[in-house]
Amino acid sequence: MKPMELSSVLILLLVGLAAGVLSGMVGVGGGIIIVPCLVYFLGYTQHMAQGTSLAVLLLPAGILAVNNYYKSGYVNIYATLIIVATFVVGGYIGSKISISLDQQTVKKIFAAMLVAIGVKMFLGK
Repeated sequence: MKPMELSSVLILLLVGLAAGVLSGMVGVGGGIIIVPCLVYFLGYTQHMAQGTSLAVLLLPAGILAVNNYYKSGYVNIYATLIIVATFVVGGYIGSKISISLDQQTVKKIFAAMLVAIGVKMFLGK
């Protein structure tokens, strides 16, 4: 694989951080955040985005699924490593924020994220 442009690395860092924060806050982040961001911001195919997201989140539990995507050429290892690094930090930050909020606020944030992403995916190309 060829090295990535700095702008792509910065986007991946932000995706990992955002996914980690939202995962820590409301239990979402993986496919709901990473996949659409890789598709819409970096132009990944759906398969590449799914394979890379699986590699980030499910390597221990979903190793066989990741292996299938990897063998088919649908895992970007560099993107995976960058997102993993910031996802861990983001997860810590998000969990701290979530714990400080009441449950109703966290439920509303979760619902808003699901609706916003669902509408974007439904109306998008």
